[in-house]
Amino acid sequence: MSEAVLELKDIKKSYGQHKVLKGVNMTVNKGDIYGLVGKNGAGKTTLFKVVLGLSHYESGTISLFGGKNRKENTRNRSRIGFFVGSNFYGYLNARENLDYFRRLKGIREKEEVDRVLELVGLNMDAAKKPAKMYSLGMKQRLGLANAMLGNPELLIFDEPTNGLDPQGIMDVRHMIQRVNEEFGTTIIVSSHILGELEHTAHRFGIVHEGILMKEMSQEDMQTQSGMTSINVADEDVEKALELLKNGGINVKGTEKAATSLEDFYFGLIGGGEQ
Repeated sequence: MSEAVLELKDIKKSYGQHKVLKGVNMTVNKGDIYGLVGKNGAGKTTLFKVVLGLSHYESGTISLFGGKNRKENTRNRSRIGFFVGSNFYGYLNARENLDYFRRLKGIREKEEVDRVLELVGLNMDAAKKPAKMYSLGMKQRLGLANAMLGNPELLIFDEPTNGLDPQGIMDVRHMIQRVNEEFGTTIIVSSHILGELEHTAHRFGIVHEGILMKEMSQEDMQTQSGMTSINVADEDVEKALELLKNGGINVKGTEKAATSLEDFYFGLIGGGEQ
């Protein structure tokens, strides 16, 4: 049985009269790369802030690493690294910023700064520039590096590929997979790029208008697609088509098809645009 790192039960959160989270139930298991899917305003960032203790919620329960009450959850939040936007001192370079946060977090190993810089692909030249000179993409990388200081057990990344070019997006995907595989780190990541998230995450949660509508694994997505595929070797395609036709089955065409996360998402919430 999988060990739950994070469990949310019936979490509700409002800003004034606006209900942002409407009874969210969510489970993230140890070792998951969990992809949180939803358009702007769906409640993803608010959900992260509630988990991190940065925003209060009206009702429901949260359990972090098995925590049974708010006191235990508060203590267990020290085991989380998070990237929800980036906020650095512009006059300090990457290394100086990270060294400041290393000391703030009580991490004694100075070499930890070099480790996370290497993980996010900020080379020596970039690490020497003042943060105010960084592009949005470089700031994103620096924020990810800060989140990973101290090798936390759970990482939360809110839109980590925002502002990155295609190569940068692929680099972040490989970094997430590497950290998960090498260190066994559980990772929750949100993204608007559903195709990229599909290639990164093991499990998915689909949030729409403050409700987590569905949780599923990669395997679940294919099983619930309503389609069945029959695989044959390329050299046997013509033979298979002939057998089907002889059996009275009208074959209109052949194609290599698979259900994408984007197809499943829009099929669930309705519509075809984010």
